[in-house]
Amino acid sequence: MGPVLAGVLQLLALTAALALAYVPAGTYMARVYSSQRHLRVEKWMYRAVGADPDAEMTWTAYVRGVLAFSVVGVLFLYLLMRLQGVLPGSLGFASVDPAQSFNTAVSFVTNTDWQSYYGEQTMGHVVQTAGLAVQNFLSAAVGMAVAVALVRGFAGSRTGDLGNFWADLVRGTVRILLPAAAIAALVLVACGVIQNFSGIHEVGQFMGGSQQWNGGAVASQEAIKELGTNGGGYFNANSAHPFENPTPFTNLFEIFLMLVIPFSLTRTFGVMVGNVKQGHAILATMFTIWLGFVALMMWTEFAHHGPALQAAGGAMEGKEVRFGVGSSSIFAVSTTLTSTGAVDSFHSSFTGLGGGLTMLSMMLGEIAPGGTGSGLYGMLVLAIIAVFVAGLMVGRTPEYLGKKIGAREMKLAACYILVTPALVLVFTAASLALPTPPHSMLNPGAHGFSEILYAFTSAANNNGSAFAGLNANTDWFTTTTGLAMLLGRFLPMIFVLALAGSLAGQRPVPVTAGTLRTEKPLFTGLLVGAVLIITGLTYFPALALGPLAEGLAS
Repeated sequence: MGPVLAGVLQLLALTAALALAYVPAGTYMARVYSSQRHLRVEKWMYRAVGADPDAEMTWTAYVRGVLAFSVVGVLFLYLLMRLQGVLPGSLGFASVDPAQSFNTAVSFVTNTDWQSYYGEQTMGHVVQTAGLAVQNFLSAAVGMAVAVALVRGFAGSRTGDLGNFWADLVRGTVRILLPAAAIAALVLVACGVIQNFSGIHEVGQFMGGSQQWNGGAVASQEAIKELGTNGGGYFNANSAHPFENPTPFTNLFEIFLMLVIPFSLTRTFGVMVGNVKQGHAILATMFTIWLGFVALMMWTEFAHHGPALQAAGGAMEGKEVRFGVGSSSIFAVSTTLTSTGAVDSFHSSFTGLGGGLTMLSMMLGEIAPGGTGSGLYGMLVLAIIAVFVAGLMVGRTPEYLGKKIGAREMKLAACYILVTPALVLVFTAASLALPTPPHSMLNPGAHGFSEILYAFTSAANNNGSAFAGLNANTDWFTTTTGLAMLLGRFLPMIFVLALAGSLAGQRPVPVTAGTLRTEKPLFTGLLVGAVLIITGLTYFPALALGPLAEGLAS
């Protein structure tokens, strides 16, 4: 079997698995967030934090809940890393320095999981499991809660209420993420991913010296890392490491975990607004973009020239032989079109255009299907913009799901789509203009520019993957990427929740003959076009200086 055929067959198998999971997973999540019943363990959690799960919240109260919970998470994780040297199970590692602790705490609380350190040489068992793994669950649950709040904004009528943040957070964690991650972890353990609390061992001989490896609760962290679109690896090599991702099957399974909740949330959206066809339209948009990017990535990486690349079956530099070009291409697109950021190959070693595709995937806003929760609310904001553009073209007041899209809604949507590009471009320009930050670049010219552009694109979009080659463990990059992660996570959330509150306060308008049918293929095409055009106009000059210049020169 040739490598191209193998890649296509894996893509078909992955698509079939996602299709089988779509209806049951999406419907189940809708029931979870619509339920009026509280489990006993959930009631204990509500008492512990002093929350009333039945109290409805306005958008401002919901924002306060999101921000307060996240601030506590950052402080707790920061202190845990600063105290690591005196904690049991530290494996002899010292406490993490203040700048790195700040960057890492922000990274995991914002669902970014950006790592500018060697995981197996920096974090002990307590920090990995009680700190990083816990935040993998909680940050994903926060994203899902915000997405559900926006859906309630569309479904509500003159109430202004968006549900209860604490109830949404707890239910998303207890009823969705925990059981799904437990099942996924068992599958990974059965397939060879390690799960232990062993210390550091010397194994074998390597170039005259021994290698040292430490174990860890890797399978359980790997499961939620992918399922919650987190991405932080137990080891520096991330999902290219055989302890995290040993076989071609586990590689495909981990891609499935990245995609299953973001895609299935479109079904949840359709069920909760009372029109599953609306969810199908959003799904079709996401899937069209994802499939198109996978096809382009495979084409760029299989379009090899020269005898060495022909013998290898594609551009194999930076890729694991056990996965090959096809599977690595699917993983690279899936991890950057979601907010996962896990890697099974090194994006800096992709072809110039292939590396550009990983950047463009994040620049779209990671909405196809996007992060756990953030993908859905990002795509719905772009759907509002697409409806507004369509209304301008036909001279009608734009409406979406029975809600009028007026000046307030468009201002909030515009702020949402502008804040992340502003962070990326401003921090990239500052890093290149100042004398010291460019010293962190491994490569000169277009590729070196791409290293810095990729870093801030990854941080501001809460992805967390790295282009490699950039030494980001400096005061400048730990501080600026930390700020980019914070602002790139919470400013868009504030705009989304304000938009949800505005929509929930409206009375639905009746459907007429002139209403744009947003469940039809025409609207899907319009939405795909809006996504690509908005991103292209925003980022094309920067892409032209980096990956496009490199790709055209090769």
